[in-house]
Amino acid sequence: MNEQDFASINDDEHRLIYPVNAIDPRFIDLQWFAAEDEGRTEEPTETKLRRAREEEGRVAKSQDLVAAIGLLLPALAILFLAPFLLRGCIEMIRFFFLRSVELDPSKDRIVFGVFLSYFARLVLPLLGVALAAALFSNIIQVGFMFTTKPLGFKFERIIPNFGAYFKKTLFSMNSLFNFFKSIAKMAIIGGVAFLLIRSGIEKLANLQTAELYTSITVIAGLAARMLIFTALLLLVLSIPDYMFQRAQFRESLKMSRQEVVEERKQDEGDPRIKQRLRKRMRELLAVKIREELPKADVVITNPTHFAVALQYNRSLEGPRVLVKGEDELALRIRRLAAELQIPVVENKPLARALYAEVEAGDYVPVKYWAVVAEILKRVKTMDEYRKLAGL
Repeated sequence: MNEQDFASINDDEHRLIYPVNAIDPRFIDLQWFAAEDEGRTEEPTETKLRRAREEEGRVAKSQDLVAAIGLLLPALAILFLAPFLLRGCIEMIRFFFLRSVELDPSKDRIVFGVFLSYFARLVLPLLGVALAAALFSNIIQVGFMFTTKPLGFKFERIIPNFGAYFKKTLFSMNSLFNFFKSIAKMAIIGGVAFLLIRSGIEKLANLQTAELYTSITVIAGLAARMLIFTALLLLVLSIPDYMFQRAQFRESLKMSRQEVVEERKQDEGDPRIKQRLRKRMRELLAVKIREELPKADVVITNPTHFAVALQYNRSLEGPRVLVKGEDELALRIRRLAAELQIPVVENKPLARALYAEVEAGDYVPVKYWAVVAEILKRVKTMDEYRKLAGL
């Protein structure tokens, strides 16, 4: 048996051991580490971001920032409310110890009621601060948003795609970042605890001979400082985490060029349909110009950009705009006016004003009547000269 036969047998054994759809740890596709997948090279559009937020409930958010603020604010609340909480605990202990012989918890309902009263006084302030911290930490990141989309049932969550799962959890930039972030968290918590305990090691060693109240205050003060320092450092660590999560979020929403084109078609309409509509509108306008322009007495021009055809006779309430056009349509109106021997008068301010303010078929505003009357008078005089000259 030669080496080629041996290699082919090994390949056959490998195919028997590792089916096609299984993940062979010895053969990991390097494409898993690619930054851009399936040709998604374009940045997400505002429409894609809005749909991800409103329809799917997906936003860029750092859970570490939520956890850091959720730890810092309750820790500060405990520090400021410590005297009140301590007095409440002492009152509760005194109440139950003094009545431990008189009251039977199984028969006297007052015991449970008093317990709930003390429990609410001690816990509700901290729960309120924790709730406010959770709301605040989410609102500053994503604004106010309420959606139940992430809670919806998805069948693929029951039978996950293991290839995509391992790619996301083991072989991705996100997993690598989370790995070093976890190490940094452990280092922060361990370092803060070590430094604070080391700085108060003498006080802790003397607690064996101290009074109970002194021991409680020393340990409580140490724990409070540990919580606050740890929360502050985690808050600093959450800032780069938020920036990373934001970048990863935009990366996950990247689009292919075809997706961008399709989205633009949906938002703005198919360019081919819009082009056909514009062509049809031009055709309709050309028909209208040919129908209406022979009735005109004069055409006011810019001279190149705008053209407005006016009609006036004694049966009308005033001069009326028959047709108007800009650029290409203006050129068509001038050419057709020349064919029909309709006078063309250049008056830039009047042409711009009538094009901007008056629609086809409407009467000219009274404020322009004097100017229009002067032009019509001059046109009439020119017509009379032509008739006398036999033109």
